[in-house]
Amino acid sequence: MPIVDTHPIGQRAPWGTGTQHASVAPAKRRILETANRLFYDDGIRSVGIDRLISESGVTKATFYKHYGSKDRLIVEYITQRHSLAREQVEELIREKGDPQSALRALIDLTVADVISPGFRGCAFINAATEFTDSRHAVRVIVSDHREWYAETLSDLLKQLGYPLPGDGGDELVLARDGVMTGGYAGDPIAATTAYVRVVNRVLERTTA
Repeated sequence: MPIVDTHPIGQRAPWGTGTQHASVAPAKRRILETANRLFYDDGIRSVGIDRLISESGVTKATFYKHYGSKDRLIVEYITQRHSLAREQVEELIREKGDPQSALRALIDLTVADVISPGFRGCAFINAATEFTDSRHAVRVIVSDHREWYAETLSDLLKQLGYPLPGDGGDELVLARDGVMTGGYAGDPIAATTAYVRVVNRVLERTTA
């Protein structure tokens, strides 16, 4: 299966490529970009405010001016992760123009992410494991992200004539969870190869 994205979501800065963030203060942008890297690489709870401030190259006053607390920065971090993922997926679907090509490209995107250098698993699953209260803002955003992604896959399957698109979307999300976890904890090549096999079995049931 060809790889279509050499800069996967897990390794990107959290701001996206559009112009809507052009007015964001450079210091605020730098803090969030630093948080994006450190939270993903080392874990959210293990990264302290002093380290965030030091590696962002800002003063403590600047940090608190823009975020007020680490908790607010954490919510902004996971929110921007979701926004970037949604922007990327929606752009890909528009570019491909048909559901079959879009689904295949989304699968390629996941494969590219898992085999990329520095891959540390799914940022959303990682965040969920650190916040056990399902009512916490981080968990709510993670749930919204997963629901959006499943609905996106289900809609593409529906367009392809899949008999139970909701079930198929759930299956593809769980397969993605598996390759993200297995690809990080084990052999990424074996994990992505198995992932593609599972996806192909799902897509065999489409009629379009």
